[in-house]
Amino acid sequence: MSSKSGLPHWSADWPGSRQEPAPTHPKGPPRKNPLWPDLPDDLAAALAKFDAASVARAVDHAMIAAAREFADGVDAYRRHPYSRAPEDTRIVWRAGGTALIDHGTGDGGVPALFVPSLVNRGWVLDLVPGQGMLSWLATQGVHPYRVEWGSPGDDERDFDIALYVSGRLEPALAEVARRSGRPPVLAGYCMGGLLALAAAIRQPDAIAGLALLATPWDFHAENAARSAAIGTLYRASRPLFGILGEFPIDAIQALFATHDPIVALRKFRRFAAFDPASVEARNFVALEDWLNDGVPLTLPVADEAMLGWYETNLPGQGQWLVGGALMDPAVVKAPSLVVVPGGDRLVPPASAAAVLPRLTQATRLDIPLGHIGMVVGRQAERSLWAPLAEWIRENS
Repeated sequence: MSSKSGLPHWSADWPGSRQEPAPTHPKGPPRKNPLWPDLPDDLAAALAKFDAASVARAVDHAMIAAAREFADGVDAYRRHPYSRAPEDTRIVWRAGGTALIDHGTGDGGVPALFVPSLVNRGWVLDLVPGQGMLSWLATQGVHPYRVEWGSPGDDERDFDIALYVSGRLEPALAEVARRSGRPPVLAGYCMGGLLALAAAIRQPDAIAGLALLATPWDFHAENAARSAAIGTLYRASRPLFGILGEFPIDAIQALFATHDPIVALRKFRRFAAFDPASVEARNFVALEDWLNDGVPLTLPVADEAMLGWYETNLPGQGQWLVGGALMDPAVVKAPSLVVVPGGDRLVPPASAAAVLPRLTQATRLDIPLGHIGMVVGRQAERSLWAPLAEWIRENS
């Protein structure tokens, strides 16, 4: 619809209407428009071959077709029969809204505790039970456990990062060690990596190794202005969240959407053409169910994340405190693995890689995947699962 409203003004003088040579690379190819890289070199000239009424009608048809495909895709998603089975039988420990889930297939294997973000369910790490990453790792000499945070309970409404680490993650880590008879490898994904890192700094002798999967450290590494703007937007809305008593999932989803505002349009148009009986369709539904099953944040956690991390960049400046203690990664003496996804929009590669110089025994793993594709995509087994399993076995 923005194409329709902008069409009358689209000319050679309209910003982005023509491809421009990159000023820093005068001998290189023209710099492609970042929003529409497939535009012809001069869109205004291309449109000038047709009368304005014909172009307007073509835009109308394209707009209606896209809306219809999108609606068909959403309808197909809602009607799809796949539903994830409950995991109650796998829960081996619980405290408040937090559960510890055992993904192992027996008593053997190197124990490894996986820590997801507080804002998303952890089951993305085993998206389709029996076929996801943790199920696969369980066949490769690893005994995976997973933290599932759940929605904050009444006794957790005032939890900050320090309380989640000390009152939930560290006891879960101790339970895995008790069940396994030895310290486990601790692995954190996205925001969960920061919580895992905090636990490793606070209790360096409690872990055999530390794996950080797409974990942000320097929040201003690639686009400081954008990160600071996220903090500013949150600050402006903070009075409303104070009334609600939490940072609601809809607001969190809105922030995620700023990374790619039309991703929903694209993905549901594609899904409309899927065979509902295909594995591809089932996996799409499983992932979409996960995306729509978010968890609200307590206000102390939201304040720390949005203002302390995004706006002020405390971790990247070496000023992040948890429970009053400075979080210095150099305290971690165990071997560390830092996974840097090259196609990650949510955690840019420079942000994830920034922690490497601060760790004493760190290995870097670069993978050509995005933030979610690294754990559930078609290339995930080869790019992440296999090297991660090898690293866990070697550092047990």
